[in-house]
Amino acid sequence: MREGPQAKEWRKMASKLVYVLNGPNLNLLGKREPGIYGSQTLDDIAAMLVERGGELDCGIEMRQSNHEGHLVDWLHEAQADGAHAVLLNAGAYTHTSVALHDAIRAIETPVIEVHLSNPHTREEFRHKSWVGMAAKGTIAGFGAKSYLLALEAAASL
Repeated sequence: MREGPQAKEWRKMASKLVYVLNGPNLNLLGKREPGIYGSQTLDDIAAMLVERGGELDCGIEMRQSNHEGHLVDWLHEAQADGAHAVLLNAGAYTHTSVALHDAIRAIETPVIEVHLSNPHTREEFRHKSWVGMAAKGTIAGFGAKSYLLALEAAASL
């Protein structure tokens, strides 16, 4: 997923660039387990972020991949692009990816971990977060609003 025309316009005018990176299966939001993840799609969330980003003077670079290496590359790219912050919903990679942990630690750009659900109220294997161990902070459990709360936190950095 790439940013839409409205996001590109905000990015041109905004003083703060925020990358929003989404991991595996998040392309299925709205269809996959809506009782856990909600009915909003990733495009719905992107639209909310672009709108709120405009109010906060933040341009949004929204991306999704099911491949761990893409997320690592995009974290490096965020640093190279001078991004103000990264919002990262690594999906299942949250609990398994030492590579993402190391990539976050390797950059100076602050990373905020984001989750739609609260991993600590779910299966035991979801309680450990390699991403959270390296991130500036974590916002979880508020559905799509988790992204908005994370954006507001990022804008305030």
